[in-house]
Amino acid sequence: MYPKRIWSLTRNHPVLYLTFDDGPTPEITPWVLQELKKYNAKATFFCIGKNIEEHPDIFREVIKEGHTIGNHTHNHLNAKKFPLEEYLPNTKKAQEVIDSFAIQTHPFFRPPYGKLPSKYGSQLQKLGYRIVMWDVLSADFDPVITAEKCLKNVLNHAQNGSIIVFHDSVKASEKLKVVLPEVLEYFTMKGKKFESLS
Repeated sequence: MYPKRIWSLTRNHPVLYLTFDDGPTPEITPWVLQELKKYNAKATFFCIGKNIEEHPDIFREVIKEGHTIGNHTHNHLNAKKFPLEEYLPNTKKAQEVIDSFAIQTHPFFRPPYGKLPSKYGSQLQKLGYRIVMWDVLSADFDPVITAEKCLKNVLNHAQNGSIIVFHDSVKASEKLKVVLPEVLEYFTMKGKKFESLS
């Protein structure tokens, strides 16, 4: 439906793209960074501007470790519930916070909840944002889903070029601590590399 949005990348190379939404969060983001480092894995962190302001040291560590940063709005806004006149300034506010650490000329953006009407997307693209969606959703945020199911969601559906969604949030942390090490080990054994969007 939205061909101008990024859903996955080339299937020709053994590369997977891990993404983490909703951070930085002191309870889980530093742990995620440690796990990624064990496998020399790079990822893309779609950060909430307000969380960056509250936890600047963790955000600096994400950048220092060589990961890519994406915009996830300043207050995790659901585009279905906020008019464009509020949504765009909120996104710009988050970008200003991100740019105060590292200026981005063509920033990545992921809409919270995956909700983004065409009109909103068009406006963001005119402003230079590259909208990143996904083709594999771990569902680590869903309280009904077990860690085992979450793991299967990733192992059964990820393929070369897949963009995989996790969350470095308190809500997802319990499942993430089970699933992320398994994903990293499994696909490393399969000869896959983990790279950040660039």
